[in-house]
Amino acid sequence: MRIYTRSGDKGTTGLVYGSRVAKDDLRVEAYGTCDEANSMIGLALSHLNDVAWEGKQDFLNKMYRVQTILFHVGAELSTPKDREVAWELREDHITELEQQIDVWSEDLPALTQFILPSGHSASSALHLSRTVVRRAERVAVSVQDELQSTLPISYLNRLSDFLFVAARYVNHALQGEEIPLQVDVK
Repeated sequence: MRIYTRSGDKGTTGLVYGSRVAKDDLRVEAYGTCDEANSMIGLALSHLNDVAWEGKQDFLNKMYRVQTILFHVGAELSTPKDREVAWELREDHITELEQQIDVWSEDLPALTQFILPSGHSASSALHLSRTVVRRAERVAVSVQDELQSTLPISYLNRLSDFLFVAARYVNHALQGEEIPLQVDVK
């Protein structure tokens, strides 16, 4: 199988089921930003290759699941409203994120002020992933009238919270420093 098709050489790309749109279409931006976020999560996880902690494999498994579901979010964003979504996002996918946020939060020091994205390189990359997910959410909101469901928007919203807590969890597990926001910048 060839990776190149040449079908996009004139500035269009195919949505699920083959309808063609301009590559700068907001739907393409929405699912493309999900792909970017997914790649950023992968980069963050690569920073964990040479480190160990007791819960590492469980953490990685949860992140791989998130990456898979994020791929499904992209599929929903690229499926025309009048067509069946092949990989349907479900409410329980959002519940999974919330439950994991609660579990990780139990082990973390309480936040009493804003923190800067910092600490271990994996943590910083997870913070960057979070910001890309927030961008994907903003773009998805702009095409919500073209979606069959608002679940992709809800999932992206919760995923950014999940990635924030995941970044803190990694920092905590690997003794990375959380740097508080400097209030006085004079």
